[in-house]
Amino acid sequence: MRGVKRVVLVLMVLVVALVVLAFVLENQQGASLSFFGFATGQLPVSVFVVVAFIVGMLIGPLLSAVVCKRRRAPASTAHI
Repeated sequence: MRGVKRVVLVLMVLVVALVVLAFVLENQQGASLSFFGFATGQLPVSVFVVVAFIVGMLIGPLLSAVVCKRRRAPASTAHI
């Protein structure tokens, strides 16, 4: 059973890699990004999209952890 799971996992990783490769190859148009006074040079659109995706994958779990931590913390109530 472990062998089947490993084969399925490898196939899924290969499919994801092929989809990413196809996306990168289809989005080679040059674009520059200007954000809060910071400007980039001409890079393919796929670079900006992949970087934004990775940043979102890093920030999302961090924000989720902060929200969950605040929900678990007992509410401080002062009784007078």
